[in-house]
Amino acid sequence: MSGDPLLQPFQLKHLTLKNRIMVTSHEPAYPEDGMPKGRYRAYTVERARGGVALTMTAGSATVSKDSPPVFNNLLAYKDEIVPWVREMTDAVHEHGTAIMIQLTHLGRRTRWDKGDWLPALAPSHHREPAHRAFPKKIEDWDIERIIKDFADAAERMKAGGMDGIELEAYGHLIDQFASPLTNELDSPYGGSLDNRLRFCFDVFKAIRERVGEDFILGVRYTADECLPGGNGRAEGIEISKRLRDSGLIDYLNVIRGHIDTDPGLTDVIPIQGMANSPHLDFAGEIRAATSFPTFHAAKIPDVATARHAIASGKVDMVGMTRAHMTDPHIVRKVMEKREEDIRPCVGANYCLDRIYQGGEAYCIHNPATGREEKMPHRIEKAAERKKVVIVGAGPAGLEAARVCGERGHAVIVFEAANNPGGQIRLTAQSERRREMISIIDWRMSQCENLGVNFHFNTWADANVIQAQVPDIVIIATGGLPHTEVLSQGNELVCSSWDIISGDVKPGSNVLVYDDAGDHPGLQAAEIIAKAGGKVEIMTPDRAFAPEVMAMNLVPYMRSLQKLDATFTVTYRLESVEKSGNQLVAQIGSDYGGVSKQKAYDQIVVNHGTIPLDDLYFELKPLSSNLGEVSYEQLLAGEKQSVLRNPHGAFQLFRIGDAVAARNTHAAIYDALRLAKDL
Repeated sequence: MSGDPLLQPFQLKHLTLKNRIMVTSHEPAYPEDGMPKGRYRAYTVERARGGVALTMTAGSATVSKDSPPVFNNLLAYKDEIVPWVREMTDAVHEHGTAIMIQLTHLGRRTRWDKGDWLPALAPSHHREPAHRAFPKKIEDWDIERIIKDFADAAERMKAGGMDGIELEAYGHLIDQFASPLTNELDSPYGGSLDNRLRFCFDVFKAIRERVGEDFILGVRYTADECLPGGNGRAEGIEISKRLRDSGLIDYLNVIRGHIDTDPGLTDVIPIQGMANSPHLDFAGEIRAATSFPTFHAAKIPDVATARHAIASGKVDMVGMTRAHMTDPHIVRKVMEKREEDIRPCVGANYCLDRIYQGGEAYCIHNPATGREEKMPHRIEKAAERKKVVIVGAGPAGLEAARVCGERGHAVIVFEAANNPGGQIRLTAQSERRREMISIIDWRMSQCENLGVNFHFNTWADANVIQAQVPDIVIIATGGLPHTEVLSQGNELVCSSWDIISGDVKPGSNVLVYDDAGDHPGLQAAEIIAKAGGKVEIMTPDRAFAPEVMAMNLVPYMRSLQKLDATFTVTYRLESVEKSGNQLVAQIGSDYGGVSKQKAYDQIVVNHGTIPLDDLYFELKPLSSNLGEVSYEQLLAGEKQSVLRNPHGAFQLFRIGDAVAARNTHAAIYDALRLAKDL
């Protein structure tokens, strides 16, 4: 039996968990009609196949119609969910993994114009800043109805084969009752701590009566709101003891912080550039104070940190949720002593930020996550070995090299720079985004193990490519900054890349004109501001940096606001001219009626990239497919068979920003879905 602390079993009441690693409840927004159908099931089962002891679904499933999801959550108030849940739980149990689901009523953490247009409700009229709805103050009949809804939903989940349920308290209705900041009710549900906790215990009592003792019940709750006037550490420890002493629940899942604002949410669920496991010691305090089964997850991205969490006795089960979105087979690789093969979570938070913008959760560098029905986590060998030449060692090129190497092909990569990484190596120069380089380092390690042949400092032209006599050529040359966006004065501006790379020194009075809305604009602005420059960030959009998204925006704002940066929206930079040692910007607006001038000593343009595609077009007439990709075959997962030039010597494809400016996930997804069938 392994001596690894992570691989020791844990007895949770009647349930034996085979190791100490879990996936905590989260909602990847994959439901169809509010049900966990095939896609959701495939995603969940993949983590079970990878060896995790406990997987939790739904962050969180809603129990009432007046708790409409603000993104695509499961609808636990519908009877039709039971057979879908049963299919998922049966499939997970086949792999020896336990499965639970999280239930909630969102309270004020939703909107009245979602779902059935019922009013949001809370124990006060206080609006939650994040979702902006002014709630109805809850009435006695609402409380009775919602308690019954929780019990009904729990009964459905037991009927569906779940091993247990977890109530989502923090930030949601149960926590809104518990916090003095959001509870303005009179007795019996408002006032004293006893009264504020009454709703939570009434819900658990109703559930326990329905599901019996042979069903795990837990709660994910905040034991310190980190807000003036809220429940602090002392109250949190007292709440933890009362939860333990209630006799109604089987474990505590500890959170520290509040989620009613984007900054609060980001402190609870930290992103790249923020400290790892910031609340682990606090969770250990709760476990020490209660001597009760304690779970915890918050930016525990690597096995070493998880192992420490268990070995030091801080928690009984450690959550590695985003890490398992990046690599669902973490436990299997630990068991096989292949920890170096674990695909690292880089904390980019592309997963969470997407769902909060109404999208679906995707890992920034594992495009198979959420696409398990069509995209493989493990690559199969090809029937025939081919020679593949790839130009470019950025994220797209390296993913293509890795996948082709896994397929058993002979792979050669040409890269003009002296190091791999492309735009990721550039963006990782900023301290906050240094973790991004792991996307490159992991792929380089995998490629080296697969025997991929790299040629750095090599400018590959058509002659170089043809000399290799390839069967397949993949162009992954990326793009260059696109600054030719003005009616005049394009030669007077520099790019965000120039600032980030250090090729151009920051000015003292700088306009960062950002209509791409992605990281480089804010990165350049922060570098300039930290160097002492006065910075104005301007965009023609109605909001700045939309591609950065909510949680990733938080660290930038904390830095840039302290440095007194100015943010200007809905104005367009039209032209620039030189006047002495100043640059005069002509500024207009898409809304019309605006024409003004403003002087700066430096103007930085962030307008994405333009494809570096000369080599592709040089090779195109020499290829058998003339560069064409059959989208039908690509989307069906079939081998590319387009033949437009019978005399062509090789198949030719291009991927990533060599096609058009997009993002890291798109580049890697391009590579995976093409190369997996080559």
